[in-house]
Amino acid sequence: MTEHLNRLTPRQIVFELDQYIIGQNDAKRNVAIALRNRWRRMNSPEDIQKEIIPNNILMIGATGVGKTEIARRLAKIADAPFVKVEASKFTEVGYVGRDVESMVRDLVEQAVGMVRTQKKEEVKLKAEQAVEDIILDALIPPVHGSSSVKIKADNNTNEVMPEDDAELNQRTRERFREKIRNGELDSRKIDIEVQQNQAPNVGMIGGAMDDVSMMNIQEMIGNMMPRRGKKRKVTVEEARKILLDEEASKLIDMDEVKMEAIKKAENLGIIFIDEIDKVASSRSGGGSGPDVSREGVQRDLLPIVEGSAVNTKHGVINTDHILFVAAGAFHVAKPSDLIPELQGRFPIRVELSSLTESDFYQILKTPKNALTKQYVAMMESEGVELEFEDGALREIARIAFEVNSEVENIGARRLQTVMSLLLNDFMFDIPDVIGADSHIVVTADLVSEKLSALVKNRDLSQYIL
Repeated sequence: MTEHLNRLTPRQIVFELDQYIIGQNDAKRNVAIALRNRWRRMNSPEDIQKEIIPNNILMIGATGVGKTEIARRLAKIADAPFVKVEASKFTEVGYVGRDVESMVRDLVEQAVGMVRTQKKEEVKLKAEQAVEDIILDALIPPVHGSSSVKIKADNNTNEVMPEDDAELNQRTRERFREKIRNGELDSRKIDIEVQQNQAPNVGMIGGAMDDVSMMNIQEMIGNMMPRRGKKRKVTVEEARKILLDEEASKLIDMDEVKMEAIKKAENLGIIFIDEIDKVASSRSGGGSGPDVSREGVQRDLLPIVEGSAVNTKHGVINTDHILFVAAGAFHVAKPSDLIPELQGRFPIRVELSSLTESDFYQILKTPKNALTKQYVAMMESEGVELEFEDGALREIARIAFEVNSEVENIGARRLQTVMSLLLNDFMFDIPDVIGADSHIVVTADLVSEKLSALVKNRDLSQYIL
């Protein structure tokens, strides 16, 4: 589990984040240190490991400056289970909001999925061989004590091949196995049997029941119901895809997967709590109305962030070493409006700066997943070449920054709106009007022509941009 983290020094982590996120160096440095500290803890003497708690991070910054993206990319770099939740979801209907422990259960589900995928990859070779055997059995039904081998053809007739002995039968199967591997039989139709889980959807009449109890009851009833096979007529190519997952699942030990997943979630899991400022209650509010609900949510969050045992359908998970990253704009409330106990659980405070016009230009040009590169790739799929001149990128950045300044600052998300308005006519005309092998060049003049009128009309901008 720690081998991957071993290669990730803080500088390397920041370098990886720089490939996707422009600016915000302070936030990147802090999350890089927090991630490296996990490796340091797991490689510390055993008697001190449990005492080293993660330094949870509170990110403060306006929407669209990169708070969520930093946390999400951090999880991808670390190959760690990641869950994003919005604190406001826990208060939408007062105290009857979503159970705060659900975010930990979601984290375990993510971890189980990651470990299951990894285990399936490890047994992929064996699973592929098992799938080939099933397909061969469908193509060449086993024949005992006969002097011929019957091979199913597309027209439901049988080709009969003479057989001197079992050795010839085996050679025939191996010849067809090679054809399957080479894709020569991909279009041939065969009958396969797919296992179906007959687990019913269970509803409860009466008192409310928590999520874990409901999931456990459904799983228990599902395990009691017999698995039934369903016959399907598919091509060999489709059969290979359908059966591969089924055969791989048979080869992995789910108990081992669950144990590894819980360990992975406990030691590497990252929970991103967005809009934490929405549950901050004003200290002068008098302790009534919505403030009571908000403070109640904070007190529900507190034991999970402090470290507690949460029951999930895969087992009990301890949250002591899960990294919590909270974020909020804090335009109205302040971090000091959170209850003191919760404030103390987020000792690292990072303030993210608002994006400048220069940042917008770099966001359009530099990241691996830049919007310009996304549009180039989409048009390329239609055989159309799209090119952005440098002046066009600077003009798009200027307009996006200007609209953010005059209407409402939504950060880098404004670029998506501007780019959509700029290129929508082209996207609509492809491929009916603009055919393959066309070459579109986006110039500064084109950007000004399409967008300047909207920017000048502030009333119109409020609705469109």
